[in-house]
Amino acid sequence: MIGDMSETLGVMVIWEGQGNTEYGLCYPDPRPVRARKHAACCRHTLRRKRQPTLEAMSSTPSIYEAHRIALGVPRGGIDFVYGDTFRTRATWTKLHGVDFDKGCFVGQEVVSRIEHRAIARARIVPVGFDGPPPEAGIPVMAGDRNVGMMGSGMTGRGLATLRLDRVEEALAKRHPPLVAGGIKLQPLKASWARFAMPGKTKAAE
Repeated sequence: MIGDMSETLGVMVIWEGQGNTEYGLCYPDPRPVRARKHAACCRHTLRRKRQPTLEAMSSTPSIYEAHRIALGVPRGGIDFVYGDTFRTRATWTKLHGVDFDKGCFVGQEVVSRIEHRAIARARIVPVGFDGPPPEAGIPVMAGDRNVGMMGSGMTGRGLATLRLDRVEEALAKRHPPLVAGGIKLQPLKASWARFAMPGKTKAAE
């Protein structure tokens, strides 16, 4: 039986340590070790009435968001639209969000082909910049060409969906820098990423 328990259950995320509690369910974050080491190493599902007793140990959502963005881990509803984003674009295939050895799902053949042939043209990747982030949802431009869309961000770091082939072409032709809302962006590579970035040789899978 499946039901909505959001009114009574909450999730607490712990990083940089080992999670253990007598309250609720504790399980390790399934994302790659390099991402888990500094971000969410485990999650606790517990009843909301228990949460006030944990406030002394808690940080703020903004600190968690800073960890997430620094690691290059996208968040649904901000960095991509649920139900309207391909799994490879949202990097699910690199963050254990897709199991290629388990069952079937709608679009499995296409996702598997793109993943194993390493032909994904667009992905959500980290970007660096100076100062406050561009507004989420605005286009990323290389000259007069649209090469992507800005996602979540914090001072100096953000996430953007980029057409990597178009960015590669812009770099090869020495086009103007990537810009979003008048702010220059520098594509970066997440430590856990196993795909090629523009201007770099192909990464080992």
